[in-house]
Amino acid sequence: HVPKTQINVRLEDDVARRLDALAQRTGRTKTFYATAAILDFLDEQEDYFLAKDSLQAFIVSEGETLGIDEIEWNASGQ
Repeated sequence: HVPKTQINVRLEDDVARRLDALAQRTGRTKTFYATAAILDFLDEQEDYFLAKDSLQAFIVSEGETLGIDEIEWNASGQ
């Protein structure tokens, strides 16, 4: 059992209608779709800020890079 937190969200009427219709059509809950949308948004935002922070670190390093021969590759992922 995963602990859960309840939040309240105000939606524009047309968004609420679309969410209701989707939930009714598929038999899923509005919570299911709201959670999925939030998770997708969080993934996108986290990726964006990781890229932004990485770019900033690169700029601060004054463009210091590694040559291909300096990278250790481990094809097994370990």
